Amino acid sequence: MTHLISLIGVPTDIGAGARGASMGPEALRVAGLAQVLESHGIEVADRGNLAGPANPWQPPVDGYRHLPEVVAWNTTLHEAVHAELALGRMPIVLGGDHCLGLGSISAVARHCREAGKKLRVLWLDAHADYNTATLTPSGNIHGMPVALLCGHGPAALTGIGGTSPAIDASVVREIGIRSVDAGEKRLVHEAGLEVFDMRYIDEMGMRHTMEQALKGIDGNTHLHVSFDVDFLDPEIAPGVGTTVPGGPTYREAQLCMEMIADTNRLASLDVMELNPALDVKNRTALLAVDLIESLFGKSTLMRKTSPRS
Repeated sequence: MTHLISLIGVPTDIGAGARGASMGPEALRVAGLAQVLESHGIEVADRGNLAGPANPWQPPVDGYRHLPEVVAWNTTLHEAVHAELALGRMPIVLGGDHCLGLGSISAVARHCREAGKKLRVLWLDAHADYNTATLTPSGNIHGMPVALLCGHGPAALTGIGGTSPAIDASVVREIGIRSVDAGEKRLVHEAGLEVFDMRYIDEMGMRHTMEQALKGIDGNTHLHVSFDVDFLDPEIAPGVGTTVPGGPTYREAQLCMEMIADTNRLASLDVMELNPALDVKNRTALLAVDLIESLFGKSTLMRKTSPRS
């Protein structure tokens, strides 16, 4: 795992149904993200914020809201993430809404193709984000990035990075899902997407869930985590525009992050959908930073050996 980290702020809510995620990058900075990472001996370079078109707040056109603007933001992000990976650095994308997973993950997939690495994507989210324009009346593209990455949608979006589809559904593990539309569920099943929903986590526990989601990761695997803050239960993380009750608790989320850290394969990260306009005293940003710290070595483990063998 690289210990050279680049923070990339992407201040836009272009794909969302509520305004405010554009302020997410600054909230994460205010919550001390760079300082917390540096306390673990990691060199952090804050690249500042990317620039892109303003949010025109228009209704959907042909089923997609703000398509040209979404393309512009994701193309810029794709190039920024790819450039950091080419330098041997770990990009942490500070969102912004989750439509940005398209630019970020398409860049990671491109890097893996060039470097001959296997890709594994952990999608931590309350939503499957596997919608298409025919399935969602809102046209909000933050509900579509996984489907777009897998090739479902207009070429302007599915072709970012020059390869369509950017990824195969088999590389994705979705965790924490608890809000899926009926048509979307059908598409997810057809794609063969591996989903560990909250029912699974309730029945099997977070430890078993993560063992399954991380199975098969080896020394040649690039592990990308796309962390939508609405993954967390809104009782502990109110600062998101798409809250769904019944998410992972603080302890479950900590275990999830610590088990990812244990693999030592994390190579890129998205932190998405943090909405300070809906938060209480930056509480959700502080929690997100706390959990990100667990991805980079803060551990509650006191014993010398793990019982997971």
